[in-house]
Amino acid sequence: MIKVRHYTIAISIIIAMVCQIIPVPIQVDMYRPDWVLIVLAYWVMALPHRANVGVAFISGLAMDILLGTALGVHSFALSVSIYVLAANYQRLRNYSVWQQAVIIGVVSGLYHSLLFWLLRLLTDVTFRFEELWPVVTSMALWPWMFWLLRKIRRQLRIA
Repeated sequence: MIKVRHYTIAISIIIAMVCQIIPVPIQVDMYRPDWVLIVLAYWVMALPHRANVGVAFISGLAMDILLGTALGVHSFALSVSIYVLAANYQRLRNYSVWQQAVIIGVVSGLYHSLLFWLLRLLTDVTFRFEELWPVVTSMALWPWMFWLLRKIRRQLRIA
């Protein structure tokens, strides 16, 4: 019998990827939070020995394939963003959930800045302030995702 707890991190990342690509109306799409970044951020802060920069890199490659961007763009941006969290996870775990939400906002801003500059180098994209709405929605979504994933981790006794 397959134990779900061994695959919980992978399943949650796959669900986050589905949420990242699920079709929504164009008016709502610009507010779409960075689901994969939020889920990876939780697992890196909660279980840094099981989720790390390598997991972020592979997830980024999958995101590049799913979104049709140049291979390596999301991988690099996710890896750098997750590295910042992984390097400081012991400090970040001691912050309240609301303080962590601000940190997630900063990391999401870093992620979107890296994405913009990488896409700017590869293609001819222009910066629009509307592209920063996911930073705000990711920050607002963090407390609920934190509590949901922590409840799942505790119920399944993932260590």
